[in-house]
Amino acid sequence: MKSLVGCCWLIVAFLLSCTEQAGRKQTSVSPQGADCTQIKALSPQASSGVYMIQPPGVKTPFKVYCEMRADGGWTVFQRRSGGAVSFIRTWAAYKNGFGNLKQDHWLGLKKVLSVTKNRTKKWTLRVDLWDHDGGTAYAKYKNFKLGNEKTAFKLHVGEYSGNAGDAIRGAYPGIDQNGYGFSTIDRDNDGCSPCIFGDIAQSECSSSEGGGWWYSRCGSASLNGDWHPAGDHIGWASGLYWHTWKTPEPYSVKASRMMIKSE
Repeated sequence: MKSLVGCCWLIVAFLLSCTEQAGRKQTSVSPQGADCTQIKALSPQASSGVYMIQPPGVKTPFKVYCEMRADGGWTVFQRRSGGAVSFIRTWAAYKNGFGNLKQDHWLGLKKVLSVTKNRTKKWTLRVDLWDHDGGTAYAKYKNFKLGNEKTAFKLHVGEYSGNAGDAIRGAYPGIDQNGYGFSTIDRDNDGCSPCIFGDIAQSECSSSEGGGWWYSRCGSASLNGDWHPAGDHIGWASGLYWHTWKTPEPYSVKASRMMIKSE
C-alpha cells in the first residue's frame, strides 16, 4: 500500500514538473529584433515602448526601451527626469544597469556594448536635453562605439551635429572625453593625476562631478550626477550638465536622454 502511495506521489510530482515547464515555455518571450532600429524597419508602425532584443552573438535576449521616431528606432540607454533614481552608483551597477526601463534608468555598459559591437553596422549616438524653462536641445555623434571592459568601456564618437554644442570634445581645449574609459565612484579611469582647477587639485572626477561617466580632465559633459530641481540648478558641478549648451555658470538640466541607432 505504501509503495502504491509513493508511486502516486511520484506521478503527481512528474505531472506538476511538466506543467511548470510548459508554463515557462508559454510565458517566455521571443526577441523581436536585434535592436530597436531593426524592429522599426520590420514594423514601421511600431510605437515607443519596451521590447525584447537579441543582438548577434548574445545568448540571452534582454529588454530595452525603444524610442520610435520618424528617422528610425532608437535604443535608449540613459534617461533622467527627476531625483527618484540615484545615479551615484558603483562600477557593477553601471556595468549591468539599473532603474525602470519605462522611467529613469541606465541600461548597462555591457548591454550597450553587446548592441554596438557588430562592426558591420555604424552607430549614431543622440543626446536629448531639456532645461527648466521648456527649452530643448540635442547633440548627435556618428560612429559611436565602446571598447570592451578591459578598456573600461572606452568611448569613441565621430562627427558632431546638433544645437547643444559638442560638450564631449569640450567647451575649451584639453578636456576632450573622446577616447577615455568610464569612471565611477569606486573605479577611477579619468585623466586627472591630479587636475588643477585654480587652487584645487582634483584626482577623481566622479567624486566631485558625480555619477559614472567618461571623464577626462574632468570634462564639460556629465549627465549622471545629482538631479537638481528648478531654483536649485545653477552653479552645481555635480549636476546634469552639458556646458556647451548652458553657459557660463554650471547649469543642471531638467532631463536628459541618450540613445543609439544603427545606420
